[in-house]
Amino acid sequence: MTQARGERGKGVDYAIPKEGPRDIYIKAMEALPGIDSQTPEVFGLHPNAEIDYLTSASKKLWTDLIDLQPRAAGGGGGISREEYIANIATDIEAKQPALPDLNKLRKDLEADGFSPVFVVLVQELERWEKLNITMAKSLKALKKALVGEIAMSNELDALGVALFNGQLPALWRKLTPQTDKMLGSWMSFHQRRHGQYKAWIDEGEPKVMWLSGLGIPETYTAALVQTTCRRYGWPLDKSTLYTKVTQYVKPADVPEKLKDGCYVVGLYIEGAAWDVEKGCLMRQSPKVLVQELPILQIIPVELNKLKLHGTIRVPLYITQQRRNAMGVGMMMEADLDTREHPSLWVLQGTALVLNTDS
Repeated sequence: MTQARGERGKGVDYAIPKEGPRDIYIKAMEALPGIDSQTPEVFGLHPNAEIDYLTSASKKLWTDLIDLQPRAAGGGGGISREEYIANIATDIEAKQPALPDLNKLRKDLEADGFSPVFVVLVQELERWEKLNITMAKSLKALKKALVGEIAMSNELDALGVALFNGQLPALWRKLTPQTDKMLGSWMSFHQRRHGQYKAWIDEGEPKVMWLSGLGIPETYTAALVQTTCRRYGWPLDKSTLYTKVTQYVKPADVPEKLKDGCYVVGLYIEGAAWDVEKGCLMRQSPKVLVQELPILQIIPVELNKLKLHGTIRVPLYITQQRRNAMGVGMMMEADLDTREHPSLWVLQGTALVLNTDS
């Protein structure tokens, strides 16, 4: 466990676990003889820790089995493997979104005075365009290779294997926000990203931002701080972010856009649950490992004016893999209200994630 001091919470030390409950539980099983008959509660953990471990182990086994399946097998329905892959490629091509006019947006950016948030939008769309062009070109080339019009390269072969197995191709993965989703759920995620970008272009900055849909969400939150500092003349290096969970559940519930900061939808909480009525953390229900958090406020503030009581700062990770407490895979920290001692949530491995693997 690593001791760390939050910049905002001066005088308040907090602990970030390097490992989640799943890791603590399995290591204890391995270290103590005959511990198989014991439950997670013996180690002060929630019963869900065992479920989390077993679920992850099953997903890993399933992934390995998919990778080992015979490549000569047909795709079902009496068609060949090549036809099956080509059909998937065609289906994805049909779902490819229309790309925005980036040249016009760059001119709009200049006219806008290069506001930080608008800069983020243009940068996001540049990465979005690169991803979609790569997808289109690689799918077109793969279909040609499948019928022998061009040679099948290692890269195209890997693309075909991924499509056949229902996995996100590595060629696309490196251009998309970090994710553990399989291809089907990732395509829904991809289309939802398009919807948010289009609305942002057509209607202006969303009053509720789906942070998970941004390529680099850290740039957006940094732009919020920059914008607020410009507005009030605050020193940038003495400003930070504060978060507050609201009672809003859906974007339609939010009456208007925040003047400073933003509302964020689509975050998930692990290692704890959220009591909507009391507005604070609560223990998880049995067998409920992940819960979507109500809409969160992210508000820029002057550091010396931030006084927190009855809260715990938890890491916000990109995916459920979390990685470690040294910043890898972690986007920022969030303030959550609690009526329990913070050590309870540290032991439970409480954290927020931007997107799940489903």
